[in-house]
Amino acid sequence: MAEVIAKKESGLLRSGIVVSVMTLLSRVLGMVRDVVIANFFGSSAAADAFFVAFKIPNFLRRLFAEGAFAQAFVPVLSEYRTKRSLAEVKQLVDRTAGTLSFVLTILTMLGIVFAPYIMMLFAPGFKDDPAKMALAGDLLRITFPYLMLISLTAFCGGILNSYGRFAAPAFTPVLLNLCMILSVLFLTPYFDQPVMALGWGVFIAGIVQLIFQMPFLMQLKLLPIPRLVRKDEGVRRILMLMLPALFAVSVSQVNLLLDTVLASFLENGSVSWLYYADRLSELPLGAFGIAIGTVILPALSRQHTKENVEEFASTIDWALRMVLLVGVPAALALGILAEPLLATLYHYGKMTDADVHQAALALQAYSLGVLTFMLIKVLAPGYFARQDLKTPVKIAVFCMVANMLFNLILIWHWKHVGLAFATSLSSVFNAGLLLLGLQRAGVYKAQKGWIKFLLQLLVGCGLMVAFVLWYNQPTELWLRWSWDKRAWEIAILVVGGIFSFVVGLAITGVRLRHLRR
Repeated sequence: MAEVIAKKESGLLRSGIVVSVMTLLSRVLGMVRDVVIANFFGSSAAADAFFVAFKIPNFLRRLFAEGAFAQAFVPVLSEYRTKRSLAEVKQLVDRTAGTLSFVLTILTMLGIVFAPYIMMLFAPGFKDDPAKMALAGDLLRITFPYLMLISLTAFCGGILNSYGRFAAPAFTPVLLNLCMILSVLFLTPYFDQPVMALGWGVFIAGIVQLIFQMPFLMQLKLLPIPRLVRKDEGVRRILMLMLPALFAVSVSQVNLLLDTVLASFLENGSVSWLYYADRLSELPLGAFGIAIGTVILPALSRQHTKENVEEFASTIDWALRMVLLVGVPAALALGILAEPLLATLYHYGKMTDADVHQAALALQAYSLGVLTFMLIKVLAPGYFARQDLKTPVKIAVFCMVANMLFNLILIWHWKHVGLAFATSLSSVFNAGLLLLGLQRAGVYKAQKGWIKFLLQLLVGCGLMVAFVLWYNQPTELWLRWSWDKRAWEIAILVVGGIFSFVVGLAITGVRLRHLRR
């Protein structure tokens, strides 16, 4: 049995690496995208308007498509794949596609018609600047259809992930970043409001991403042909699982949206500062946390279907160790190097010294929650795979209320930094309660070797922090250096930090084979 589990975990590691590499490519291009946006628009009112207009469909996409829908759909599809014929799987895919398309079409039409009112709801602070509010509403009309397009893309990606085809869905976000970069560089001269080019870049990206998935589904003979059927057992189960999952899987997204609502009442630039900080804090989450969560959900679903409790617990334990191995040093690095990283990436064009400083404060606050955000991504599948959504719903509601209270308390003195810190605090509660719930349910029990592993992690992080603190230079120098000097210095810090961390692990006995078991 131990050999079987080892092989399973080795396969998960390989899949995780594939998704991580693809996602890292997307995140790197995302950084390039943000550099281009910062250079063209800085932290201006136009930038604030776009970020809110883009965040609303993006939030709904994460809530419905990658959040509730994916977590409800994948376990049911995995069960069909294990116990039923390909024809029955295809029927489920077609009928689910029909229901999803119908709902998304109505939602998109309502979003376009009521865009100004939606903007008033999500950015009420913009009402004091009518021009800014009008621009944000116009942008939302263009970006809102992205919700429908990317949700269908995520649906296709869920099918591919269930069949172990992780690379294509993980690569798809690269296309969004490319479309947005090209739109800024080539379309801005054609608009009276240059930021409108970004809105159209998002819309074009949605079409490109959806088309990109189709050939891979054709290879599996599972290309969806939407069929709207009023009653279907599988679709009904997915919908029943979705309703509570809306709360369970998207607490962090709701929290970030609440940050945007409250930040709209603060000074100009606050929304942008939070955006730039959030983008950097999501780099380790997207490059590894989401990747591990993505590859373990189908595995956990199959293990639960086969009632293999030992493999189920071992998979979660392996995922937790992998997340700690990346999340702890990543959180430390983001906190220590907040200003150097932001200066290197964004301090060009209209991005001022003050913008870098304010965004860095937010990044330091977000860095406190980087590890717990990643832990949530691997703990939540432990519930979704068992189709237990009541427990995470209760946890989600508690954490959402806690975040609101933290926001209202901390915003008075710390402004946008307080909003970021509140998000981190609520994520700590979320991860802790999810872990406790899995232990109480008896589906997760810590495997052997945790004390040794934590000591090894401590040594590795200690060496990394020592190197970074020794080599890093004062912020004033980073702000005065040219872009190539900044890039060289940050490269040394990153490479040297990673090397120091790996050396620390190596001297304490960690080897690559240990990551597979």
